Amino acid sequence: MKKELSKCPSCGQNLQIRRLQCPDCDLAIEGGFELHPLMRLSGAQQDFASVFLKNRGVIRDVERELGISYPTVRARLDDLVAALGFASAADSPLQSRAGHRRAILAELKAGRITPDQALDALNEADIPGDPKPGRR
Repeated sequence: MKKELSKCPSCGQNLQIRRLQCPDCDLAIEGGFELHPLMRLSGAQQDFASVFLKNRGVIRDVERELGISYPTVRARLDDLVAALGFASAADSPLQSRAGHRRAILAELKAGRITPDQALDALNEADIPGDPKPGRR
């Protein structure tokens, strides 16, 4: 079976399921069916969610399995939460960026990450809608 698509390869809009069919009795149901929000996640977001759930939300275990730092796990988790539509309306991109940067610096100060890891995490901060410093 082919992996399902969630976005139109032509225009990027969400796809809609039009037909469901039973492989055993061949019963078919036609109509317009929405994809569950989890199915609209990108492949990378789905993979991260799987690892996060497999590790029961223990960030240290997610760090080890993916080989990434705590701030990177938090940034990916924040991205996942926002993609599912759970981000607070009060959370602005600038507040999220500032909080993310504070978390990275706290990890550095506590000695849990190296200066190079902190620099990498600061450079990979990818908050949608938020221009990188110096690119405003």
